[in-house]
Amino acid sequence: MKKRECNRVADTAWLETLHPCRDARHRRGGGLRLHELGATLPALTTALVTRGDIVQGVAASGTLEAVTTVQVGTQVSGTVADLLVDFNDIVRKGQVLARLDPSLLQAQVEQADAGLARANADADRLRVSLEDARIKLARATTLSERGLTAAADLEAATYDLRTAQAQVKSGDAQVTQARASVNQSRVNLAHTVITSPIDGVVIARNVDAGQTVAASMSAPTLFVLAADLTRMRVNAKLDESDIGLVKEGMDVSFHVDAYPNETFTGRVVQVRLQGEVVSNVVTYVTVVDVANQDLKLKPGMTANVTVQVATSAQALRVPNLALRLRPTAEQLAALGATAGTTTAASAAGKGPMVASVWRPVGTTLERVPVQVGLSDGSFTEIRGGALKADDRVVTAIASVTTAAAKKTANPLTATGARGGPGTR
Repeated sequence: MKKRECNRVADTAWLETLHPCRDARHRRGGGLRLHELGATLPALTTALVTRGDIVQGVAASGTLEAVTTVQVGTQVSGTVADLLVDFNDIVRKGQVLARLDPSLLQAQVEQADAGLARANADADRLRVSLEDARIKLARATTLSERGLTAAADLEAATYDLRTAQAQVKSGDAQVTQARASVNQSRVNLAHTVITSPIDGVVIARNVDAGQTVAASMSAPTLFVLAADLTRMRVNAKLDESDIGLVKEGMDVSFHVDAYPNETFTGRVVQVRLQGEVVSNVVTYVTVVDVANQDLKLKPGMTANVTVQVATSAQALRVPNLALRLRPTAEQLAALGATAGTTTAASAAGKGPMVASVWRPVGTTLERVPVQVGLSDGSFTEIRGGALKADDRVVTAIASVTTAAAKKTANPLTATGARGGPGTR
């Protein structure tokens, strides 16, 4: 019978299951007999130590908005007579969007014009009265100098002149007020024509033809215009525990539900200082500038954002599963290892070893302390320790019985992309 093959590892296999070999114990007739029916056989799932980019990110969610959004309303009340644009229409600055019925406001303009004409006529009449008062005062002064009139008559003429002068000033003020009323009524009439204040696109229309709008308390919004949808922004809400890592200028990647297989990019342009408190949770709005040349992104979409706060290019990395592995005492005993089994090179390494991984060595396991760095949620950077690229680390340990193992493969042989049962 040929010697049993142990720990045959397929070099191209990314993930494989190993069954430790115990041939020496078989020959001695002692220890754990793995071929014995019903015996427990630990199965190791391993992964390669690789090099690759690690991008540490801060996750958040937000809403896509146009960079410039303008609400177009009306300053006068009335009935919508003409509606000239609809959703998604491209408009230019000064273009007519809608018209209100001008009948009532036109009548107010005519009424104001009549009021102005009456005020001008009154002012002319008062000026005539002023001239008459001046003439009477001059006559009274001449007669008083000749001693032909009483002093009281001179005083009365003087009083009448001053009164006429005051009345002329009042008449001029009435003319000014009437002219202002005319201007106001004409401005209100002009406001019945709703025009676009910017070049943009109509993203919302809140009225229909024939609808009555009331502007008594506040200007109702008739349209919402977006200035340029080729540039958009995401208002992402970051938790207060993460906001200290985020700075202006950092790169951002995000996804939207409409295009789940596409990754969009942007850049942080502002981190708002004022936090928002909702249900005792404090968040800070972070504004992300986004290019949207193909117009796939639309206002109101929910964006799942990742702010790239740190990167490490071609870092030595291991799967996070390897760092989270905690073998039980029973599993270690079955593999002939203990929690204190540590490589000498690792123990002598420099720097703080804040984590450890397990790697298969021969027929047992070895604990390797490591210094970790950045993590992207799937992989973690290794900054110190005895690991090197293409080493294998254990990511999971399972237990199967030899009876189950015999049905599938030789339990003493590794299986992988090119692995297979050993020969007898």
